[in-house]
Amino acid sequence: MTTVLIADDQALVRAGFREIVGSAADLAVVGEAATGAEAVQLARGLRPDVVVMDIRMPEMDGLEATRRITGSPATADVRVLILTTFDLDEYVFAALRGGASGFLLKDTPSADLLTAIRTVAAGDALLAPGVTRRLIAEFAARPSRAASPAGLPAAITGREREVLTLVAEGLSNAEIGERLHITTGTAKTHVSRLMLKLAARDRVQLVILAYRAGLAG
Repeated sequence: MTTVLIADDQALVRAGFREIVGSAADLAVVGEAATGAEAVQLARGLRPDVVVMDIRMPEMDGLEATRRITGSPATADVRVLILTTFDLDEYVFAALRGGASGFLLKDTPSADLLTAIRTVAAGDALLAPGVTRRLIAEFAARPSRAASPAGLPAAITGREREVLTLVAEGLSNAEIGERLHITTGTAKTHVSRLMLKLAARDRVQLVILAYRAGLAG
């Protein structure tokens, strides 16, 4: 059972998400937070698998809450799924730096919300082609974050470089396997090794590293 904490300052939004998540047999809402500070406190006490986190909340916003949750050893395994909109790019860049594993639009369909929660809970990252990848590309290319392309460690093999490039394109393990004519399991192994070698938390960070290394863009 995947446990979920919902953090949003609007009671109606929380109720809607609770109903949607509750409709899935494999998901369960274990708590609700109306502020970022409350989200941090509940994350520490409940240790949910995923926090569905709004950005604009009183006392402490979702960005700071995300940083505190992902940056604390006590909640390092808790994944954060940020709620965002197209016109909040700056917030998304900050969320990436803060350790968020995925992004959703406020008006996302119910089925997509459930899929996103499962994806993030599985240790993957939600890379919606029309939203997240565009934002990551812009974030990674910013001079303030990386003045010039950063090289990859010598330990990265040629095949792993190919896989990293395809991860940056937003391809799933199955799609990577099909493209490279390898099994899905082998593709997953390559991705896992890349995360280990590059000290990446998830696929979001792999994409950022790929852009910084000049493998995508």
